[in-house]
Order: sequence, then C-alpha cells, then structure tokens
Amino acid sequence: MSRYIINGGNTLSGKVKISGAKNSALKLIAASILADSRVTLKNVPDIEDVRTMVEVLRTLNVSVVFNSSNNILEIDPSTINSFEAPYELVRKMRASVLVAGPLLAKFGEVKVAIPGGCNIGARQIDIHLKGFEELGAKNFIEHGYINCSIDSKKSMHAGRRKLAGATINLDFPSRGATENLMMAATLAEGKTVINNAAREKEIPDLANFLISMGADIKGAGTDSITIVGVRSLNGSVYSIMPDSIEAGTFITAAGLCGKKVEIEDAIRENMEIFCLKLREAGIELNSTSKNNIVVSRPKKALRPLNISTLPYPGFPTDLQPIIAVPLSIAPGVSIITENVFENRFMYVEELNRMGANIKIEGHHAVINGVKKLSGAPVKAFDLRAGAAMVLAGLVAEGTTEVFDIHHIQRGYERFADKLTGLGADIKVVDD
Repeated sequence: MSRYIINGGNTLSGKVKISGAKNSALKLIAASILADSRVTLKNVPDIEDVRTMVEVLRTLNVSVVFNSSNNILEIDPSTINSFEAPYELVRKMRASVLVAGPLLAKFGEVKVAIPGGCNIGARQIDIHLKGFEELGAKNFIEHGYINCSIDSKKSMHAGRRKLAGATINLDFPSRGATENLMMAATLAEGKTVINNAAREKEIPDLANFLISMGADIKGAGTDSITIVGVRSLNGSVYSIMPDSIEAGTFITAAGLCGKKVEIEDAIRENMEIFCLKLREAGIELNSTSKNNIVVSRPKKALRPLNISTLPYPGFPTDLQPIIAVPLSIAPGVSIITENVFENRFMYVEELNRMGANIKIEGHHAVINGVKKLSGAPVKAFDLRAGAAMVLAGLVAEGTTEVFDIHHIQRGYERFADKLTGLGADIKVVDD
C-alpha cells in the first residue's frame, strides 16, 4: 500500500494545470459504446477510475488504447459482443453502472453488477431503473446483478429491440440517472423528455459528445432535457472538459498556503458558488482570463462560513470536505450542512486528530476554528476526504502521513507531482 508523507508549512507558488474532468470522462467512455465506429477522446485524466472503466469496456470486447502520455483514449466499439459488466470491476467504482444505459439501448438487454466505490452513502440506483422501465424495459435484481431487458414482442424495429421514448419525471435530480437515461434514449424510438434533470456542467459535456456522434438532444444543463432517438451514432473526436473539483481543490490549497498560484483551465462559471464562498472566507481569487484563476492566501485571518450542499447550481458535495480544511482554522464557528450524502463526514475524525475541533450533529458539522493544525498519521476514507487530508497536511505544523491513498488516486491525476511543482513537500512512499 502507498501513502503520502507531507511536511507542512511550505509556501506554494507558480502554475498548475487542471486535468480533464473525472466525472465527465467516465460518462463519455461509457457513451462511446453507443457508436458504430471509432471514438477519440482527448484530455482524458490518467486516474484509476478511468483505467477501471477502460477495463469494463474491454470485458465487453471493445478495443481500447489509452495513451496516458498525451491523455488520448482511442475506443473502437465495433467489436462489442457482450452486455454484461462483471462484479470484480463494477464493485470498484459506482460510475460503472453508467454502461447500463448504452448497453440496454444497443443490445436490448444488460446485466451489470450492483456498483461499489466510495462509501459516502446510498446512491439511488432505483431512479435509473425506474427510468428504464418508463422507456420500456423490465428490471429485476438477482444474485447481486441488475438485469434489464426490452420486451421483444412489443419493441421490435427493423429486427432490433428498441426502447420507446417517454416522459420521465425524476424523483431527484440525480446526475447519474440523468446521464444513464439520456444515453439510453439516444437510440430509442421517438421522443424522450427527462424532467427534474440534473444540471451539473458534466451533463452538457456528455450531451455535446453525443451530439457530435449524431444524437438529437436539447436542453442539457436545464431541468428538462429532450432527446429524439436516432437510428445509429457515429464515431467522433472530442475533448473532455476540465475538472472543476480538482480546480476547487487546488484553489483551496493555494488559499491555505499560496503566495500566488495560477490555476490553469479552472472554469469559474462551473464552480461559481464555491468561489463566492471562498472569497467570503477571505481568500483572494482573481480571473486572469476566462479559464485561469490566480489565488493568494488572505492577508488577514480567515472568516467562518455557513454552507449547505445541494445539487448544482448549489454548493457541490464533492467540495464539502475540501472547504472544511480552511474553516477548521478560521476563528469563530462555521456550520456545514450535508444534504446529498449521509456519510460525507467520515473525514471529520481524522481532521480532529490533527487538532481540528469539529462536532457532528445529524447532517450538520459544527466547526470551531483553531489556531493551527498539527501533523499526524491519518487515513483517506474516500476520494474527497483523502484530498482534504492532504490539504490539511500542507497547512499543518510538522509531518503528516496519509494512508490508503488509492482512494485519492482514483480521481486526481499526478496529485503529488502537481503539488510538488508548486513547492509542497510531499512524496509517495510504497510500503
């Protein structure tokens, strides 16, 4: 197992470039299944989750070549001959369930293991399944697998089982369900409308990719998306959007320890409420261009905040553990309310081991700011909690060891290298 060793207190300066978005890349890789010819994806982050999704596609007999040196992924789905995503891969990552929509649309049936991933709370797969039923599929769960199929007696079109367009009203604006159903509907017969759709910026990125392949989609990024099914989709060349969660992580690191750090490919409009909250806390953010942000730590003490996580355009739950680090050393009382995942506060005990004073009351974290954090051995319980531990180590006095960093490597490309490039004292140790 690998761990980070961090000697805190170094000042960060210089430039860092944000990688392609994890939460977009995984969906676009899944969506490539729908094409009849080669797909080229650019700006693909070299992270463990991407490599897991690549292996999922390979088990379906899709030809995949990942050139990690230039972040280009070549996918040829023309040889696909399986509609089953196995447990040993899907258990590693919840996003694997997003092959269900494309496989169902392409084969008329799909068998996918119930997904795993970060243990941050329940993610409502039933919303996906209910949507598939609205499109004409039957679902059942057996022996740890989700099985979906189209009734061939009712849905045969030109010798192929096809989903039927429908109006789907989501119970919750689930990003995963919105993406899965949007992909499934691209090859359905007729028009599909998804109401109460998720509005995260990754949704238009997926829609634009599907449109580049020939899909007919309108309204992505709003709460109502209309998809008119087409007969087939072609290959495409497409560049993945930058990762706003990674950008938010580096912005926070710079706000904690930075003299002057320029974050390249940080699209401010994709994380506007996060940036507003950081400025409210006293961290200086200035945009040098549409996609670059310059960050400096505040000249005065940080200010406490009240934050509630919500689906986009609300405060993102993925950045909730990240912002808790500066709030832990902001004089006064801050309150974070978590409205998305019930286990998102798993990092609190570890942060308290470093000297923070945080109490959990239901789905609220009450943070009494302390003067300083102290280095300590801590664990990364999940992806974003692990990143928060790294940030705490950067600002803490002394040495911090972060264990179980495989969680962090699932979603951050060359995280330690990028921080070292800014002046941090962090290294990876393999035990």
